[in-house]
Amino acid sequence: MREELSGKQQQIFEFLRTFLEDKDYPPSIRDIQEGCGISSTSVVDYNLRKLEEKGYIRRDREVSRGIEILGARRNRARIIEIPVLGTIAAGQPIPVPTSDRFGNDSDDTVAVTEDMIRGRPNVFALRVKGTSMIEDLIDDGDIVFLEPAQAASNGEKVAVWLKDRGEVTLKRYYHEGTRVRLQPANSTMEPIYTAPENVEIQGRFISSLRPSG
Repeated sequence: MREELSGKQQQIFEFLRTFLEDKDYPPSIRDIQEGCGISSTSVVDYNLRKLEEKGYIRRDREVSRGIEILGARRNRARIIEIPVLGTIAAGQPIPVPTSDRFGNDSDDTVAVTEDMIRGRPNVFALRVKGTSMIEDLIDDGDIVFLEPAQAASNGEKVAVWLKDRGEVTLKRYYHEGTRVRLQPANSTMEPIYTAPENVEIQGRFISSLRPSG
């Protein structure tokens, strides 16, 4: 028999269950604070500790949404925090701070289930600006997940650094003899043609996410 919950703990536990059913991933501490009308995140953290001590939840403190309800009807997919390293143009290329990793790592992250990134290591995310990949279902404002890569097969979607412009873009890659074609997935837009030595592949596309709201 599990220990009885206080009113605040019961409120948080019910919020956790409802959030998981609706979203299929756990809430962050900030989500709980706002959803339950709690005065501070420290109050949320205290009550989550009590829920864990009483055997209602398990927490993974390495990730912001690492909360699992014990005894739930089905296991939830593991949540992974992916760093968002900046913005990538899916229309015309735009400047970015550096060419090595699209700028320095920041505190900006996005939480996704492990299957979203297909279990790949070292995955990073970029926010999309533009609509040239719209026919591949990648729209302005979406988040794309990429694995580090320095080469690609023809037809693959890649993040490409264009050295002469100091810009990065997301396109389908084709190496055609003495030139590279970077093909948009938008029938109203023209491809970019450039020399192979001007192209530095930075990441290979894995999947994309359309943020809610």
